[in-house]
Amino acid sequence: MTATAVRGRARTRFPTGTALGLGSAVLYLSLIVLIPLAFVAWKSLEEGPGGFWASVTTPDAWAALTLTIGASILVALINLVMGTLIAWVLVRDRFPGKGVVDTLIDLPFALPTIVAGLVLLALYGPDSPLGVNLAYTRAGVVLALLFVTLPFVVRTVQPVLIELDQDMEQAAASLGASNLQTFRRIILPNLMPAMLSGMALAFTRSIAEFGSTVLISGNLPFKTQVAAVNIFSQIEGDNLSGAAAISTLLLIVALVALIAVDLLQRWGRHRG
Repeated sequence: MTATAVRGRARTRFPTGTALGLGSAVLYLSLIVLIPLAFVAWKSLEEGPGGFWASVTTPDAWAALTLTIGASILVALINLVMGTLIAWVLVRDRFPGKGVVDTLIDLPFALPTIVAGLVLLALYGPDSPLGVNLAYTRAGVVLALLFVTLPFVVRTVQPVLIELDQDMEQAAASLGASNLQTFRRIILPNLMPAMLSGMALAFTRSIAEFGSTVLISGNLPFKTQVAAVNIFSQIEGDNLSGAAAISTLLLIVALVALIAVDLLQRWGRHRG
């Protein structure tokens, strides 16, 4: 082996500290995430691809999956718009109680999801003080998902808005650009990656939500039962392979959504 080759190999060797940190991170990630997910995927295929497909296409499982994915898409789109609007107000506007509102945005993160479900049932259930009864309806499911996923978009867009250079907006205004043109050509392109990331996080959280929906939905099969609750029912019925199959399908949907958003962001950066 030549001296040049030896020096080349020496240059590519990781420092001891970096190698130790990388090994610890990979080991921890494997134990906490990769191995459990791999086991669930293996369990879902215990009866072969045919058994997997049969488990996810049973009438109750398919109805739960359809409701969950459809509601999650709707929730992600609503939060994309409203979360961006709230982030804009918190960054660009001044009003009394702004700090309190900013703190309340994180409340769904802090509350146990079952408590969130109880709060929503009290406010929008049969004894609602507001006179609005959404209990045991699909609208109630959407409301619960909106509640727990709103912070994802707000907290993803907010830092980008804070760091956004307002001199570009002022320059555009001085050149005669309208507010709409400035937003469309300067602000929106800078916000779009964060908006898409927040939307993807809201979607993936929605398809996995359990606690906030189990009370207000009433867990009615073929009507308001979401996929996470159906998985729990499968486990209670000692159908672990069926529960694993539904879980694996949700995992695949979440991965596809995250990869699609990443590709869109790469395409956007490439297009400038």
